[in-house]
Amino acid sequence: MKTSQRSVTKADKILWDLMATIIGCIACRKDGNFNPEVSIHHVHGRTAPGCHKKVLPLCGPHHQQDDTDKMGRIAVHPWKSQWEAKYGNQDDLIEEVYLLIGIKYAP
Repeated sequence: MKTSQRSVTKADKILWDLMATIIGCIACRKDGNFNPEVSIHHVHGRTAPGCHKKVLPLCGPHHQQDDTDKMGRIAVHPWKSQWEAKYGNQDDLIEEVYLLIGIKYAP
């Protein structure tokens, strides 16, 4: 039985826009770059309560594997362990993102 995804609210979209505008890709930021072209990575999937708040802003190459990426960026999909070894635990990064945008994180 497939569980359906949770609906995205207007507040979720505002949160994601803040992340993209202020932080950009969190992995690029850790590499010393600002990249506002992000997609939202759901750290624990899209079905659990609060799932749209437990997210990271990631650029395409840091989010999904792209064989055309010439910069050698590590994608969290499918290289989660290598990605976390370089950038840190995803739950810790969620807290860091919230701190950077000035919003209290309450999981």
